[in-house]
Amino acid sequence: MEYVNLKVSKNDMSNIIFKINEKIEIKTIKDLFFMSDYLPISNMNDDLRLQKMFDNANLVVSAWSENKLVGIARSLCDFSYCCYLSDICVNKEFRHLNIGKRLIEITREHAGKECKIILHSSEDALNFYDKIGMKRISEAFIIQRDY
Repeated sequence: MEYVNLKVSKNDMSNIIFKINEKIEIKTIKDLFFMSDYLPISNMNDDLRLQKMFDNANLVVSAWSENKLVGIARSLCDFSYCCYLSDICVNKEFRHLNIGKRLIEITREHAGKECKIILHSSEDALNFYDKIGMKRISEAFIIQRDY
């Protein structure tokens, strides 16, 4: 499924296309992570772990410009109560085009209005989530992974 409903251009680039659950090579995802300064795991050479992260996600929204991956949102969702948006990133060159906001909107559309969207933010992204209207909560707990 594709969405072409965000009319943005970066100089002479064409529209951003959003895709749902598109199969994407891990190298392409890693390239985006590096271009976004987003490193979700400490060993970014662990392709098997990265592959498992995406193979086991059931809602992945990706943003493309001229066949180049420029943004991604990876979620685990039950489509009835909650959707955990685990990873979201946008290539630094494509920030300030509302791509991150649109990735979240499409995630919400597919999760369903009865689902709450939950995410754990980095310190650097807090202002972005405030700006797009997400509500901060303090009633959360974590058992940290071993990376």
